[in-house]
Amino acid sequence: MPIRYILKQFFLPPGLFLLLLLAAWWLRRRFPRLATGCLVLGLGGMWLFSLPVVVESLARMLEAERALNEPQWADLARHAEVIVVLGGGRELADPGWGADQPSLLALERVRFAARLAKASGLPLLISGGLHYGVPPSEAALMAEVLARDYDLPVRWQEGLSRTTWENATHSAELLKAAGIHRVVLVTQAWHMPRSRWSFEQAGLQVVSAPMGFLGTPNGRPAGGWLPEGKAVWQNGLLLNEAIGLLGYRLFYRGPAEQ
Repeated sequence: MPIRYILKQFFLPPGLFLLLLLAAWWLRRRFPRLATGCLVLGLGGMWLFSLPVVVESLARMLEAERALNEPQWADLARHAEVIVVLGGGRELADPGWGADQPSLLALERVRFAARLAKASGLPLLISGGLHYGVPPSEAALMAEVLARDYDLPVRWQEGLSRTTWENATHSAELLKAAGIHRVVLVTQAWHMPRSRWSFEQAGLQVVSAPMGFLGTPNGRPAGGWLPEGKAVWQNGLLLNEAIGLLGYRLFYRGPAEQ
């Protein structure tokens, strides 16, 4: 199991909050004040992390790219040569389908890419490697959905990448070999800034096609101030994305900055 995965589970919420609560219990006798601080941080952090209103606020900070409106879809072929869809995880051995399936995030990207492809006539490239090192690749699963459910062939499958940076670098290798330098990039709106930056660093011109916005009015009772399990997952995605965006700009450099 990748060490990066283990570290993320312990040092990002909700694992971080559980560690704080464990520390509060462990320190309660020898260091009661420190234990109280850990308890407040753990419980307070867990509460904030479970609020839809926090999801909405964090997402608005990340979702810097505007959505394409439907009249722009047919015009995409004037500005790009291919639609690139990024993998978003997979679900293992779903008995209903009888096989592994793309995650809900990946299926959302596939659906939107299918709309764009049918409107614009542009070919498709799917980028996504092995989930925890086990085949089939995310790209292969998404390509099967596009072929069987949307009757759309995939011209390129990039099945080696494990990160957004590798999505960009491996996709760029395939496309540049075919003489292609302009892409429409499909991923969730909160993931788009890091994705676009990575593809531009790889030397490609990018037209952003964000979807799956979370910074819209949450529509929950009490304005989203009541705890909700789904919000924990969404806030985890957003925090991971914010850290990733900062980390990429600090540690990665492509041809555009060399």
